[in-house]
Amino acid sequence: MQLDLYYGDNLPVLRSLESGTVDLIYIDPPFNTGKVRTLHNACYEDSYEDYLAFLTPRLQEARRILKDGGSLFVHLDFREVHYVKVELDKIFGRKSFVNEIIWAYDYGARSKTRWSPKHDNILWYAKSPGEYCFRYDEIDRIPYMAPSLVGPEKAAKGKTLTDCWWCTIVPTNGKERVGYPTQKPLGILERIVRVHSNPGDLCLDFFAGSGSFGVAAHRLGRRCILVDSNPDAIRVMQDRFRSLGYLVSNNFT
Repeated sequence: MQLDLYYGDNLPVLRSLESGTVDLIYIDPPFNTGKVRTLHNACYEDSYEDYLAFLTPRLQEARRILKDGGSLFVHLDFREVHYVKVELDKIFGRKSFVNEIIWAYDYGARSKTRWSPKHDNILWYAKSPGEYCFRYDEIDRIPYMAPSLVGPEKAAKGKTLTDCWWCTIVPTNGKERVGYPTQKPLGILERIVRVHSNPGDLCLDFFAGSGSFGVAAHRLGRRCILVDSNPDAIRVMQDRFRSLGYLVSNNFT
């Protein structure tokens, strides 16, 4: 399955892509924490004087290259999500907003001065309201809390998830961990790919980081374009894909 990796500034890469050609875009951009994010031998600067000025032209390009039935998922946290949502409403139109998904986890230290933040926000926008891929039968099922109230058939099948997703982060010593900071779990990304695209579709992540979205797409039979300007990210992805036996087209801009 096609897997294209681009090393360079994602904005010119996005501008080089043809309009209306991508089925699904997921991005996990920097969260603007004001820190240098480090793990093992990989790190990146996560601080912007004007975060929206940086992100907005990239979101505009994302809308342009999406197909009419395509979707964009933007993964953020409490720091910038509200401002980015307002900007996305301007770019896509408020009617294109479909869901805010909450990814909740329970890992790490607890604050003694406020409620400990243990969730991320994933904004889902459809380029064309009412025309998007949502494969209902591919949604994960979870047990009913009171199975005796719904009957044996429903109880055996389970109920579909809501917009609140509980999933642990990638464990520090887990097999999935590849040594890149802010790596997201495959369980979250495979769910997005499986429900919001079809086999053979073209997916894109232009803040590729650890390459997890590419792994999710490849596993599920989708083509994928990955872009990152951090040499550590490129090294981590190349090592990861090589260990998995993936054939990758490397592009340097």
